[in-house]
Amino acid sequence: MGKYLTPFFGFAALLLIGWYGHRAFVQDNIPLPLTETAEAASQDRWPTQPDDWQGKIDYRSLDRRMAALAARPEMAGLAVAIVEDGEISFVRGYGVTDKRSGELVSPETVFRWASLSKGVAGSLAAKLSNEDGLNLNATLSRWQTSLKLPGGAMSRITLAQLVSHQTGLTKNAYDRKLEEGGSPGLLRTQLGTAPLQCIPGTCHSYQNIAFDAVSEILGQATGTLYDDAVQKQLFEPLGMESAKFGMIGLTGADSWARPHRGDEVRTLSESYWRLPAAAGVSSNIVDMARWLRAQLGANEDILSNETLTLAHAPQVRTGRVYGGNLARALTEPSYGLGWRSFNYQGRRLTGHSGAVDGYRATIIFDPQARTGVVAMWNSGWGMPFRIPFAAFDSYYGLPINGQAPNDWLDLSDLPLPEPLPPSLPENPPVG
Repeated sequence: MGKYLTPFFGFAALLLIGWYGHRAFVQDNIPLPLTETAEAASQDRWPTQPDDWQGKIDYRSLDRRMAALAARPEMAGLAVAIVEDGEISFVRGYGVTDKRSGELVSPETVFRWASLSKGVAGSLAAKLSNEDGLNLNATLSRWQTSLKLPGGAMSRITLAQLVSHQTGLTKNAYDRKLEEGGSPGLLRTQLGTAPLQCIPGTCHSYQNIAFDAVSEILGQATGTLYDDAVQKQLFEPLGMESAKFGMIGLTGADSWARPHRGDEVRTLSESYWRLPAAAGVSSNIVDMARWLRAQLGANEDILSNETLTLAHAPQVRTGRVYGGNLARALTEPSYGLGWRSFNYQGRRLTGHSGAVDGYRATIIFDPQARTGVVAMWNSGWGMPFRIPFAAFDSYYGLPINGQAPNDWLDLSDLPLPEPLPPSLPENPPVG
């Protein structure tokens, strides 16, 4: 499940004519449906329109640039939400859920979180540690789990080290076997003879199958299934009604984003949904914004400041995050309990990115500023991973029109998409 970016691009796409420009224009002028929840009922509507956007960030400029990004042929649909100074200040959908039908993305459209799910596991582990005495420093041999590690490392590696990817296994060990239909439990057992990248406990080595052993451990700690524990202790109290586990959590929604590779709609695979703690969550963008607010301290009765500090605190240094200019802009990368952190523009940011076939997602936030960005999209293109940093440049007072040290949403190096032939209708179904 890669998290790395391809090279990135510019604002010239705003000058496009034809269907791509028309699609962005149409979306700017269609009222977006609202999510019907208790929180939504307490306000007139989510901040989906320009008149709703208030704050330090230049939302109108950012919106135009994201519309141009979403209109690229590499994209299908995109949903973005921003929390500024602790409040949800921007919610927007772009593009389509399915290039065959042309259904527009709305705040209710459900996307996959992919590896952003790891932060849920880390947050629950920290919550159980602070509130129920779960010992994060107990070794894995304390628990009944299907995971096996080479050389008797189960008696040396702690729960905290598991959740921060310090098992020593080679990166993404046995992911391919999972994708080929292997049983997660059986594959975890087979990891006992898998190759090592380093001596267990001495380096960061990103995992999915091994990481998901935390779902077995936290299930035992709470006396229920991991999925149920998350729903009862996190999602339900936070009002995250669309946040669910498993494929049905995506496909059971009234509006859900189909996975794309270019114009091809991909076939859904259950493989990573069988790793609930590593990659099992789906939701709409409003519920992801609720999750972001909770990580910024807005719900202390559910996720206390002590719990958040424990979850976000660096446990181990990592290699570079992302690639290219963005990798160079993010210094001192580290990993905590299911959460990454790094320095950017003199600030310490926390977050995670995620990728499965046909989907990408990101959450990046500045805990001190109580400001952050979440985005989900239904294609494999890496460009939107840069959206949070364009927003932060604006929040920090760095112009996002090309005068900042890096113009993260520059599309000028990309070829212009070909306009539709004149014989086609003005706004045909996509694909």
